[in-house]
Amino acid sequence: MLKRITLFFISIISLSLQAQTPEKLSSNQIYERIQKLNFLGKVLYVAAHPDDENTKLISYFSNYYHAETAYLSLTRGDGGQNLIGPELREKLGAIRTQELLAARRVDGGKQFFTRANDFGFSKEPTETFSIWNKDQVLSDVVQAMENFKPDIVINRFDHRTPGTTHGHHTASAILSLEAYNKISVKPQRVFFNTSWWFYGSEENFEKADKSNLLAIEANVYYPLKGKSNSEIAALSRSQHKCQGFGTTGNRGNEPEYLELLKGTMPNADDIFEGIDTSWNRIEGGAAIEAILKPIEEHFNFNNPAEHLPQLIKAYTLINQLKDDSWKKLKSEQITSIIEACSGLYLEAKASVPYVTKGQTFSLNVEAINRSHAKIELKEIQLPNGNFPQNRTLATNEKNDITLENYTLPTNEAYSNLFWLNEKPTVGMYVVPDKAERNLPEIKTPFPITFLLNIDGIPFSVTENIKYKTNTPENGETYYPFALLPDVSVSLVDNVNIFKPKQTKEIKVKVKANKADFKGTLELDLNSDWSVYPSHQEVNIAQKGDEKIYTFKVKSPSDEQNTSLLAKVITDNQTFSKQIIEINYPHIPKQTILEDAEAKMVTLDIKTKKESIGYLTGAGDEVGRYLENLNYTITYLTPKDLTLENLKQFDAIILGIRAFNVVPELQYKNKVLFEYVENGGNLIVQYNTNHHLVTPEIAPYSLNLSRDRVTNENARMNFLDFKCTALNSPNTITQKDFDGWVQERGLYFPNEWSSEFQPILATADAGETEKKGCLLVAKYGKGNYCYTGLSFFRQLPEGVSGAYKLLANLIAL
Repeated sequence: MLKRITLFFISIISLSLQAQTPEKLSSNQIYERIQKLNFLGKVLYVAAHPDDENTKLISYFSNYYHAETAYLSLTRGDGGQNLIGPELREKLGAIRTQELLAARRVDGGKQFFTRANDFGFSKEPTETFSIWNKDQVLSDVVQAMENFKPDIVINRFDHRTPGTTHGHHTASAILSLEAYNKISVKPQRVFFNTSWWFYGSEENFEKADKSNLLAIEANVYYPLKGKSNSEIAALSRSQHKCQGFGTTGNRGNEPEYLELLKGTMPNADDIFEGIDTSWNRIEGGAAIEAILKPIEEHFNFNNPAEHLPQLIKAYTLINQLKDDSWKKLKSEQITSIIEACSGLYLEAKASVPYVTKGQTFSLNVEAINRSHAKIELKEIQLPNGNFPQNRTLATNEKNDITLENYTLPTNEAYSNLFWLNEKPTVGMYVVPDKAERNLPEIKTPFPITFLLNIDGIPFSVTENIKYKTNTPENGETYYPFALLPDVSVSLVDNVNIFKPKQTKEIKVKVKANKADFKGTLELDLNSDWSVYPSHQEVNIAQKGDEKIYTFKVKSPSDEQNTSLLAKVITDNQTFSKQIIEINYPHIPKQTILEDAEAKMVTLDIKTKKESIGYLTGAGDEVGRYLENLNYTITYLTPKDLTLENLKQFDAIILGIRAFNVVPELQYKNKVLFEYVENGGNLIVQYNTNHHLVTPEIAPYSLNLSRDRVTNENARMNFLDFKCTALNSPNTITQKDFDGWVQERGLYFPNEWSSEFQPILATADAGETEKKGCLLVAKYGKGNYCYTGLSFFRQLPEGVSGAYKLLANLIAL
């Protein structure tokens, strides 16, 4: 594989750049970059998950002080829920990674991660460290601190209060302090970013002694931006769309509070007090400051190109610095400033959105100098060849350069998210290349470097090959260029439920990513299962075409839960990956390669009623997986919720968080209750007590809490062995709670009226039993069921017991 990254410092280069769309800086933005160039101070904010960061402080340090400000999120947020789509686990982590990068592009910060896998909620750091490899995560935190070299570290959470918040939260603070003790060049100060939340209420915080806290008035106003710090922070926070964290910015005083953990307490007006943040802090910096400070003080907003001669002089001196860390960072910063001041625009567009190995394509290069500086384009360098140019870029004269019949190196890796190249464990991602472990993404997977002379000084700019098209709705649109396998394979259904000795059709989708593809399609499956035919020939003429192939598969006589792998074999290669594209308008398109697998479950399950109305909730695919049981599923919209229409259904199921995300339920709830009263069966899946569209989620009193059971193996106690929900049409036993993933359930009710019958009870170690995970009540002639059990996680994993229990609830 082509070595793309040799040193960690590449991870701190200009992550504020959007993944595809080229930067086009205004004079104001160039000036702000010069301010940042002249400030030599760094702040690292540390927490556990993508949405734990305090965007107000990140924006404040980045835009008020102009400090290099980074957020170290230990995880990518894989264990959360998704409000905008069905993606969970690694796919959700891909979305949340990009949402964090979008947030940093707004607030001006940088983004780092560790290899920790967000396995879901944990209640104490001891549980967290039993699943994470603590030594590996700590080494990643140490690496981030050693390479970024922050002057100030701020922990979002308190290391001294385990058990009061998410175990990952406390773990992040513990690891931050342990890393501080391990590194040789220590930050000057370490703080805990406290707030009223840690005191239980705003009233408690108002009364608390704050003499040991540093109060920072962070909500300053930025005339160059026309926004307050809080307004910028709100725009940044609102990038967490899959978590529903859109928020409104404020104006006026909004203090932030920091408790000093290490170092000396600074003046509230200058958190960098006693830290040299000028160029004088590094050897050779004084001469650079003598050039750059006058540019900042007398910046020409109308003609930034006026400063190019002096910027080039500073650029030369920066590249002679002995301090490698500052040299690399400041060289990258001044490079972007010189590029912007000169109006230099360099872009390389692939003629196609993707290629396979060995496929030729054209690169269309645009190069233009929109200043009066003397700029020469000497050479274009690509991973698989150099192309001399030796052309002068005359003022405002567009240069279109076409590189024909280019191919990528044969050993180039397929496009994929680097942390998913190897199979992860429950607690950790496997990233062999140490230099990649803190990175949010590989910024230039297909780099193209332009070697130039500006006023006689050698200068280089590296961009990424991209694909650009025009769409009627969006106009100019950029997509990441990709290298894909010759063919992708996927199962039409990723979970298949069989009865013993049942034969079903299994459909496999094969898509050719090159023309005239030929191969043989086979299914790898446990020998207890029979597959007919044993193989099928694949012949696809056109690139981008796909075909569906059907196999007949017969299950064994006993209950099993196994995996099927689809693969296409050619003369010299085996292809067994499916290509997953995640494409939302607020983030760049993400390409993920996964094994072409499906869950194959033999299950002696009985179902009674067959007609189900399903109202989809947030990122909800439960209905699709219920189709495995041959139910007739009708997907409802709020306008379908009329009493006359609902009469046709044996059961109505509300998707996850429906009472949080379907506004019409504030009045359609009465129709649902009347449906139950007339003899219907209503199943309501989990909701959160935050942002309910109505408190009336049941026909009787029902209060939601934050109670959850995070141990997926926690014992389930049957409170009434004879109740219908546990006996008809399937007998539920303890065995049916084996193999659950991530958790038992979440946001259980903790108070309910006497009409409800609790069915199950469970608890995490050391806690009292939670009896609100499954509640059933008679209402009129029908049944109302509320469940916080995480069926939305179990059904996609083919957990047989979850299917059986849900079938019983449907049959009530």
